[in-house]
Amino acid sequence: MRARHVVVVAFPGVQSLDVTGPVEVFAAANEHAGRNAYAITLVTVDGAPCPTSSGLVLMPDMAVSQFRHAVDTLVVAGGAGTPGALRDPRLLIGVARLARRARRVTSVCSGAFLLAEVGLLDGRTATTHWSACDALAARYPAVRVDRDPIYTRDGNVWTSAGVTAGMDLALALAEEDLGRDAALAIARRLVLFLRRPGSQSQFSAQLSAQFAEHDGLRHVQRWIAEHPDADLSVAALAVQAGMSERHFARTFGQEIGVTPARYVEQVRLEVARRLLEETDLNVDAVARRCGFGTTETMRRVFTRALHLSPAEYRRRFHSAAPLSA
Repeated sequence: MRARHVVVVAFPGVQSLDVTGPVEVFAAANEHAGRNAYAITLVTVDGAPCPTSSGLVLMPDMAVSQFRHAVDTLVVAGGAGTPGALRDPRLLIGVARLARRARRVTSVCSGAFLLAEVGLLDGRTATTHWSACDALAARYPAVRVDRDPIYTRDGNVWTSAGVTAGMDLALALAEEDLGRDAALAIARRLVLFLRRPGSQSQFSAQLSAQFAEHDGLRHVQRWIAEHPDADLSVAALAVQAGMSERHFARTFGQEIGVTPARYVEQVRLEVARRLLEETDLNVDAVARRCGFGTTETMRRVFTRALHLSPAEYRRRFHSAAPLSA
């Protein structure tokens, strides 16, 4: 089989992982396949060495105008240099030209702005890093911006959230091309979590654990994540934290930004989504394992947060065959 041409577009100030993350996934796919399943070409506006936002310097293969082959997958990276890239007509013309010849067009992080600037996202649903979603929506009103998922697909156009989400996107592309077994092998090689579906939220409740200063609160957050089916009332959590109920509730709200009950609900929702996506447990079993207790309670939470019932969520996002690392 011929190699699929993957063209990655970079520019000064690009986020290095927006480039190297997807490239490593495609390179791992080549190693797994034992052949060049993907031919990877890095392009910039002039083909000159490209400084990234971290100080690393990328060595492109050629200028964007020099690539003459058919394009299987176009990957447009993002990063702090995006505003400058948007002011470079040579780069924009090059992206538009490559996109017209591509089987599928993708972006990582604020690379979505470049796609939108040349009209590729008009009338489509797209995402980007959570911090840039409002700006994308304001600048390009013809784009339906979805602020939540780590990546989206609308026809042949895929967009992803920031940094590591580009690897999730590339893994999904490799799975589409090479199959689930190959994707699993690639994820194992790279020690990736297989498989974060595109529907997974950028806003994980457990990410807020990074901001808890109190040791007792960090312990409670770990406890909630590891025991979603336990008694997670304020009284029980205060015991875990070694604090009075009143002091615990007040301190939790101040440091985490939500009430204990809201945080517990968010964690349980995340666990339920993962089980519905990745296992064949029935809805009753999922509700019990996540601590919702009853399917009706879980249904109310899903409807309020996602505007879907658990059953509908599974129909949309359940993997054809559960994966394990």
